Amino acid sequence: MVSLIVAVFAPAIAALLLLTPLRKRPSWVALVPGGLFLYFLAQIGIPSQFFVPWVPSLGVNLSFQLDGLALLFTLIITGIGTLVLLYTSAYFDEREDAARFSAYTLIFMTAMLGIVTSANLILIFVFWEITSLTSYLLLGFNHDDEAVRSGARRALIVTGGGGLALMAGLLLLGLIGGSFEMTELLGQGEAIRGHSLYTPMLLLILAGAFTKSAQYPFHFWLPGAMAAPTPASTYLHSATMVKAGVFLLARLSGLLNDTPLWEGSLLIVGLVTFIYGGLVALRQTDLKAILAYSTVSWLGALVAVQSSNSEYAAVAFVVGVLAHALYKAALFLTAGSVDHGVGTRDIRQLGGLFRVMPFTFAGALIAVISMAGIPPLLGFLSKELLKASSLYEGQPDAFLVIFPVAAVIGSALTVTVALRFLWDT
Repeated sequence: MVSLIVAVFAPAIAALLLLTPLRKRPSWVALVPGGLFLYFLAQIGIPSQFFVPWVPSLGVNLSFQLDGLALLFTLIITGIGTLVLLYTSAYFDEREDAARFSAYTLIFMTAMLGIVTSANLILIFVFWEITSLTSYLLLGFNHDDEAVRSGARRALIVTGGGGLALMAGLLLLGLIGGSFEMTELLGQGEAIRGHSLYTPMLLLILAGAFTKSAQYPFHFWLPGAMAAPTPASTYLHSATMVKAGVFLLARLSGLLNDTPLWEGSLLIVGLVTFIYGGLVALRQTDLKAILAYSTVSWLGALVAVQSSNSEYAAVAFVVGVLAHALYKAALFLTAGSVDHGVGTRDIRQLGGLFRVMPFTFAGALIAVISMAGIPPLLGFLSKELLKASSLYEGQPDAFLVIFPVAAVIGSALTVTVALRFLWDT
């Protein structure tokens, strides 16, 4: 379907238009992801594919697919992206800054759409690296600040290093399966898991996914990137880039799961990250740092739940991804609104802002209720599904013993962090 590849590259084309006189009114670019959101919404229940040979001799093709998993992420990428671009036009005082930031965001959006819709392993890696490069431009946007430059470099080094590991892992996967096309690999899961190169291949892919999704001990780059402009923090660290790693695990789970190495790695790393992120978030005093570490925590939960290959765990993963993108994006934008209006994000200097910022308070209240898992919002359902999936019959023994306890502790920490964010502000 030609319209699919047009949708993937439309944001990058729109970014080029920001080099023209249209940059004087950058808010118009929000129409592009807004239109794409409606397009992808219309594709629900209509799987589509696009295939064109690129380097046939190497088995590399421009191969795209829009299945249920890809559709979920495209809706998040374009939906949150629309709101972020609208916010951007008001966030920056200079229109030139807003136009340049919007251009970087649109190119990044194309890269993320490419990752989630690509059906070729090499193509996934190409888009994966583009997200690392464009995120460096977004995180280092205010390049006059040393803290900003340092955070952007750290993020690039960690995610770039993970990208090299991912490249090696995907090449091994393609060599083991005899193809780089996902459609041709899906029926070979048992053979791939039984291959002698399965262990190094899996470890390399996990390294790529864990660095991108800020799993312990690679988590440190994410809080350090909080010096970036709020729209960048919102888009990259709540809805898109940090979700690339957990998306990759979900995309490849049918090929790589159901082994002790897969189950143990995801369960241990995910739960350690889940609890550690929540504990460290309680010690922070900067609003964005609080949200950054709580994001690290929930990403750990999304990794841990994938250690099980049950359908129930898959539902918990999908709802968890969507709920987190919605409430965390709103809270990052709240932090930016507070910083923009008051001039500080330090909770030790804040308090009583509901009187002077009632609309921001109302938005933050709804987001915090969802983050805390209070009914009837989606955050409640995501946390109930997370805990229920840990008790679902047929899970690995370690999952049934460790996960319920960790889920309760991690959820309690999430509630505390959410209420602290609201109360102290």
